[in-house]
Amino acid sequence: MAQTPDAPAAAGLAENPAAALKPAAGAWPVLAILCFVYVLNFLDRQLLSILAKPIQDELGVTDGQLGLISGLYFALFYCLISIPVGWLADRTNRVRVLAAACGLWSAATMACGLSANYPQLVLARMTVGVGEAGGVPPSYAIITDYFPPGRRGTALGLFNLGPPIGQALGVAFGAAIAAAYSWRMAFLILGAVGLVAALVVLLGVREPERGGLDRAAGAPPKSAGGQAGFWPTVRNFFSTPALLLVALASAATQIVTYGAGNFTTLFLMREKGMTLQDVSLWYALVVAVGMGGGIFVSGRVIDRFTRRTKTAYALAPAISLSLAVLPYLAFVWAPSWPVALAFLLGPTFLNYFYLSSAVALVQEEVAPEQRVLSGALLLLVMNLVGMGVGPTFVGAVSDLLRPDHPDNSLQLAFYALTPIYLVAVALFLALAGVLKREESRA
Repeated sequence: MAQTPDAPAAAGLAENPAAALKPAAGAWPVLAILCFVYVLNFLDRQLLSILAKPIQDELGVTDGQLGLISGLYFALFYCLISIPVGWLADRTNRVRVLAAACGLWSAATMACGLSANYPQLVLARMTVGVGEAGGVPPSYAIITDYFPPGRRGTALGLFNLGPPIGQALGVAFGAAIAAAYSWRMAFLILGAVGLVAALVVLLGVREPERGGLDRAAGAPPKSAGGQAGFWPTVRNFFSTPALLLVALASAATQIVTYGAGNFTTLFLMREKGMTLQDVSLWYALVVAVGMGGGIFVSGRVIDRFTRRTKTAYALAPAISLSLAVLPYLAFVWAPSWPVALAFLLGPTFLNYFYLSSAVALVQEEVAPEQRVLSGALLLLVMNLVGMGVGPTFVGAVSDLLRPDHPDNSLQLAFYALTPIYLVAVALFLALAGVLKREESRA
């Protein structure tokens, strides 16, 4: 049975709404644990792209096959499984769902390191996707119930440091382990760490009361009448213009971030001349500083400006993506890897302002008993389009152009992603218009 905060504490909060400005007891240690799990989630997900070169050399995988296994195949399992998992977590103990999911994807990561051929690698990666489907949506909802309104942007921004930290550590440790031993050992070691993390979640995180801090803050959360049904939650998500637009805008953004991100290590090694040792240090630093800094800053920006207007949820990513286009093109053009990495800092910092905005907006807009499933629906749209289309598109374009452009097929494929920036900016501006009209009516 799910544990809830002590009744006296909850009553005290209800009598003193100002107290709700403080996070619930134990919120920061819980946030640290969930962020660590998210680090492992993204690290395990990105290992395949980080170690693409040695995997290609040993198993004979093409760019197109790599794009499918890291893109469409993974996204189908990850996204479709996340919906029933989200529905289950909204009705049961979210902490236990998260712990079980972490254990499954970690074991599957170890299985990737034991794969002897491409079909076995595909099967192991699909299992990673099934496990990771139960990772992020429950975490979003747990954090939202540990932190009060007005503090959630920062909390979710810190949580969303998981991807940059995970990718940076994956680059650093994955590449270093592969260079010292083999790519297989990297999967085995990092998967084993995830199994330990699953136990830490199970034993160290308490299930919070759903919507408790919303009520205590004097701003009762939207109600869906108890435990909202599956289809009413789905209909609410896809019939609410703000929710649908933020999902589509984020999905367009992820076509760029996943499309380029899943091939950046291979691009830097094959077409810019980097080695695994170079990647493990310099590219890891770019990811940690650029992506990590962007996500952290975006959380603070959201909390500051959404107090004045909800349109900040849309305008912040629209502006940041507009500023990212030129340094992205310079990165792709750069004649050497040091120059490329210098330019890559720009889009790596600016590309990820959308993430905290999208998550915080969805969690604020739905009822507490709909938060996990609504978060899963956000990820369904974002990842099915972004993760499914981005890497698949880049790999396919590279394979298509490689016979005539053997030395720069990935560079040309990266250029082909550029128009998607404009699509994402347009969608975020449309979202800003919807949010402005909602504020006017209110």
